[in-house]
Amino acid sequence: MINADELNFDKLNGLLPAVIVDNITNQVLMVGFMNREALEKTLEIKKVTFFSRSRNVLWTKGETSGNYLHLVDIEKDCDADSILVYASPSGPVCHTGNYSCFGTEKNNLNFLNYLSELIRERKNTLPEKSYTTKLFMEGSDRIIQKVGEEAVETVIAAKNRDKKEIINETSDLLFHLLVMLADQEIEVEEIIDNLMKRHKPDN
Repeated sequence: MINADELNFDKLNGLLPAVIVDNITNQVLMVGFMNREALEKTLEIKKVTFFSRSRNVLWTKGETSGNYLHLVDIEKDCDADSILVYASPSGPVCHTGNYSCFGTEKNNLNFLNYLSELIRERKNTLPEKSYTTKLFMEGSDRIIQKVGEEAVETVIAAKNRDKKEIINETSDLLFHLLVMLADQEIEVEEIIDNLMKRHKPDN
């Protein structure tokens, strides 16, 4: 995590442009400005805080709506005069009720990458009371067995044309596939790369 002393506040009269990004979807949520005090408060309370140029005051995003931007990380650009703020939004970011101030729909596909990384972290740290930890502790055979069980249940749901169950069982199958890949030391990117190599647009 950066600190204020690493940044150049001089170019914009004490302000830095702050681009806020969803740490899971990697989508831009909003753009604001921070002075040194706003940045230091953001780092202190772990909630994104801006400097309002129109009101000349600090304001923490969500202090009225409850839709806070929970700080995850901050990166500076090459000139150290603007920052990229990774945050976890607790609700819609835009005052219009949209997910993003840019009107974009939430890209949930990036959640698979996030989940994959979280599973690999669980494998390394083995936190107590975690179902993922339990799977890794039970070993590869059990993990493979669970993939088979979830695959069968997904097929049954599809045969029954039960949309709700198909969604539930497919979710279980995808989760256990990600656990199996982590157990076998295979990155999700390797699967994606292989799919891309095999993809033939004309077929």
